[in-house]
Formats: sequence, C-alpha cells, structure tokens
Amino acid sequence: MKKILLSFLFLSTLLFAAVKDEEASQALIDSKMPIVDIRTPSEWKETGLLQGSIPIMLFDEKGKYDLNDFLQKLNSAVDTKKPFAIICRTGSRTKILAPFLSQKMNYDVINIKSGIVYAKQLKLPILPYQAN
Repeated sequence: MKKILLSFLFLSTLLFAAVKDEEASQALIDSKMPIVDIRTPSEWKETGLLQGSIPIMLFDEKGKYDLNDFLQKLNSAVDTKKPFAIICRTGSRTKILAPFLSQKMNYDVINIKSGIVYAKQLKLPILPYQAN
C-alpha cells in the first residue's frame, strides 16, 4: 500500500508545472524564450528592457495589482503552454509571482532571480523602453 501511495504522490508531482530559478544570461536571451518584464512603465523607462522582453505590468507604483488584467495580457502575449521567464527589478516580485503561476495556473516558469539590476551588471543587451 505504501508503494502505491508513494507512486501516486510522485506521479502527481509530475503533473504540476515547475518553477526554475535562474540568473539572467545571454543564453536565456539567445534561446528566444519569452521573457515577461512585470515592472512598472516608469521602471521600464528608467532602466530599459532586457532584449526580447515583453513588458506586462503586474504591480503598479503603489503596490496594487489587477491579477485578472495581468493574466489576460500574459495569455495574449505568451504561449503559456510552453516555458517562459519573468523578470522584475531585483527578483522580489517574481519570487512571489512564479510559484503562483506554477502552482495555481500550471505554467512552467523561469524566475529570473536577480532581475534587471543584475542583467545590467552583466552588461546584457538592454534596450530603451518605447511605449506603444
């Protein structure tokens, strides 16, 4: 009975999507994997965006958020059936968001754990933000 239960628990963990924590890297950019930047427009203007990033704000300047709006924009911009990455300034916001997207939405998410700050230190390609 224990073997059956353990087998069931193991298999059930395979059904859930995963969160991977990675640093920003040229290899990640070169992979063409979608990278969603969840910072605010003022942050995008201040530092620019990692090359290939898709800006979709989650938390506004006051820390408020509209999860339904974010998810709608995310699902319109990214094929969430495939892995994608999320980035913020230092990794604090993505550290909160990544487990939610994995556990509740069943998405395979890469949390870029040190954010755009570290990407700039690495001198990765950062492009100016241009509002649509």
